[in-house]
Amino acid sequence: MRNTVCTTLHTLRVCRSSSPGKAVYDNRILGGEVHYRADNWQVACFYLSMPKQKQYLEVDDRQVPVSNLHKILFPEGRITKAKVIEYYLEVSDVLLPHLRDRPVTLKRYPNGALGEFFYEKDAPSFTPEWVETYPVPRREGGTIRYIVVNDRPTLAWLANLANLEIHPFLHRAPHLDRPTAIVFDLDPGKGADVLTCARVAFLLRDLLARFELQTFPKVSGSKGLQVYVPLNANLTYAVTQPFAKAIADMLATQHPELIVADMAKALRTKKVFIDWSQNADFKTTVGVYSLRAKTGEPFVSVPVTWNELEAAVEKKKAEKLYFGISAVLKRIEKHGDLFSGILTLKQKLPSAVLEYLSAETPESLTPYEEKRDFTRYAEPARALVRRRRQGGRRRFVIRNRVPSAA
Repeated sequence: MRNTVCTTLHTLRVCRSSSPGKAVYDNRILGGEVHYRADNWQVACFYLSMPKQKQYLEVDDRQVPVSNLHKILFPEGRITKAKVIEYYLEVSDVLLPHLRDRPVTLKRYPNGALGEFFYEKDAPSFTPEWVETYPVPRREGGTIRYIVVNDRPTLAWLANLANLEIHPFLHRAPHLDRPTAIVFDLDPGKGADVLTCARVAFLLRDLLARFELQTFPKVSGSKGLQVYVPLNANLTYAVTQPFAKAIADMLATQHPELIVADMAKALRTKKVFIDWSQNADFKTTVGVYSLRAKTGEPFVSVPVTWNELEAAVEKKKAEKLYFGISAVLKRIEKHGDLFSGILTLKQKLPSAVLEYLSAETPESLTPYEEKRDFTRYAEPARALVRRRRQGGRRRFVIRNRVPSAA
């Protein structure tokens, strides 16, 4: 292959660069198959007109099947599937430690961010043998074969499936009842925004500091944000969820004009719902460094500092808390992983709190389960669906999406 800055070969445009941090690509056409090699954890922005040929991307000596790399998944900025793969490979050094051994729920957008989407828990029937999975028992019997993202080839393979968002559990396999952190998911109601969520986050931080617990915030990449409390201890959801609920209830009582801890959406106008129920063995939360497909522009769920939150609130600049792909890559290059403390910091809940908390699930979870209406919301229902060519054995609600402004 000619070693030029931009070579066109068999209608394939291959952009090459030897500069640090830039992509270097090779391609081979072998027996009706197109093979690409991505060096420096990059992938190409390819423009293909060879739809009948099988295509593979070589990532860490794995041949990852790819297709439709030119397809636009985010219309703003014309972000292609190739660019999405590139992003996930570029952030893999900071992302993979957070995903290690965690089963994940897929959220796939075959027609792009503004099209229909579906959740998928069970690994698709066409999952390569080298992709790790972990069997998780279903309450109604049987198992779900969740995908586990422990390497870069798996990241690339998922991105090729237009799995734009990654939603991991709080626990790691095989300890399915043992979360490594507590999460408070702050969801703004109508008339509230990410700055309102930041004010609630400050209250959470200060209250948890009284228990000598350090906290780490990240923006969701959508309307809200999350506050994480790393544990890395032998605590179970039977303890962490009641604790999270107690904290949420306490703040809702102290600040009724700002906070609700009840799941009823009618109560949330101009307020923030502290969703404590995410602390459960069957719930996932959007992962750190995951893209969000809420709008035509790819924002990222990225860790921020408390100083950044305070500055945004003081200046009333909500836009300061939204980060696109380029901004995130620059942040990582400058600051590294601002969420690294989640992986290593070991913290204990106060003994008095542990003694007080019941090991039973809060009663308010029971009506929540009863209220779940899968005809209205995109939350995955636990149902067996027939196989299709596009995906796997178990997939969930598909909905026409109206683009959100947030």
